[in-house]
Amino acid sequence: MPEPGAFGPPAREILSVSDFTRRVKTALEGAFASLWLTGEVSNLRRAPSGHVYLTLKDAEAQVRAVIWGSTARYLKRLPADGDQVLCRGRVTVYEPRGEYQVVVDYLEPAGVGDLYRQFEAVKAQLQAEGLFDPARKRPLPALVRRLAVVTSPTGAAVRDILQVLRRRAPGMAVLMVPAPVQGRDAPRRLIEALAAAVDHGDCEAVVVARGGGSLEDLAAFNDEGLARAIAACPLPVVAGVGHETDLTIADLVADARAPTPSAAAELLSSPWVEGRARAEEHYGRLVNAMRAGLATRRLTAEAAGARLLDPAERLRRLIQRVDDLRLTLGALTARRLTAAQHAAGTAAARLAGASPAARIPLLSERTEALAARAGRAARGRLETARADLALLSGRLEGLSPMGVLARGYAVARRDGRVVTDAARVRAGDRVDVRLHRGELHTRVEGTSP
Repeated sequence: MPEPGAFGPPAREILSVSDFTRRVKTALEGAFASLWLTGEVSNLRRAPSGHVYLTLKDAEAQVRAVIWGSTARYLKRLPADGDQVLCRGRVTVYEPRGEYQVVVDYLEPAGVGDLYRQFEAVKAQLQAEGLFDPARKRPLPALVRRLAVVTSPTGAAVRDILQVLRRRAPGMAVLMVPAPVQGRDAPRRLIEALAAAVDHGDCEAVVVARGGGSLEDLAAFNDEGLARAIAACPLPVVAGVGHETDLTIADLVADARAPTPSAAAELLSSPWVEGRARAEEHYGRLVNAMRAGLATRRLTAEAAGARLLDPAERLRRLIQRVDDLRLTLGALTARRLTAAQHAAGTAAARLAGASPAARIPLLSERTEALAARAGRAARGRLETARADLALLSGRLEGLSPMGVLARGYAVARRDGRVVTDAARVRAGDRVDVRLHRGELHTRVEGTSP
């Protein structure tokens, strides 16, 4: 007989609500693992857990979205209802309510989308040129003794770096090279600071750092010119820009990338910590070896003491020997007494010749001679020191900037900055000229190379 249903309609597949929801969840999450959305924020609320719930909408539709607390705490500013935003996320299904939602892992004002496209364009170009290739990057020194830090002198990044280095590598010298880390002029100033760190000549590595922020805040570190300056830098460069979730072009082109400024300091100070740990280990081993040696010698001393005779027994043996010798000493007593009297007379004569009263005048003369020599030596050294001081004072005067101005040179400034190239000045510019005495306030009529 044919099996049931062989010639009839196919058997129905009956799903539970949970099975259906899981299938929808799997299909949606597979199809929209990553997507970009733009829309208006509404119904934004922050839960006590730190998660942020909101709705993204446009004129015709809306979708629920959530920003987990681990992501929300890195946002520079939460959006407000009515803000237009650009966000990146993935689609998931909240099974208890059978609703789909977007889990946002990046969010910025909608106008920043152009910055992200520029970021991707510069990234693709530099990657094609091989600037991100690990084989091109320089290894970090085994032990950095002098470090240059290029960052804003007023930001939290420099405080974090110095705090970590004081704790982990107090012997490391730090050269602070100030530069703005945000704004239109920041890329050029950062490039100049990087060149200044190299020109200093004593540094062994450079840290380029700043705190976290939005893509717009980090735009200076996505500049193509800065990226090429980092790649061409003869010193190893460590980038510590933003938070762990931030990624910039400077991070990709640097010789080493740290997720935060503090992590950059920890990376460079690790050899100091490891060296201190090895020293402490060797010290502990040395102490243990010394203790073991002392214990061994203590046991040897105790064993030797056990072999010694009892003092009372030794005394009895000595008394017996004295008794044996007393019989032979009687005959020699008179002769030894005579010899002793003769020796006493001789010693008395020698003692009189070595009396302190006879040696005091000689010692007094010698003391006076030594005091005179010491006085002459002190005066000679004082004169030499005065001559050296006069020579050094003359050299210092020769190196003084005011001494250079006194010889007829001058310093020109435009807008408070020293002018070293005529090409930077145009006709009609106001230039202040600093002389040895006073200043000239001039206006440029023309320039020549």
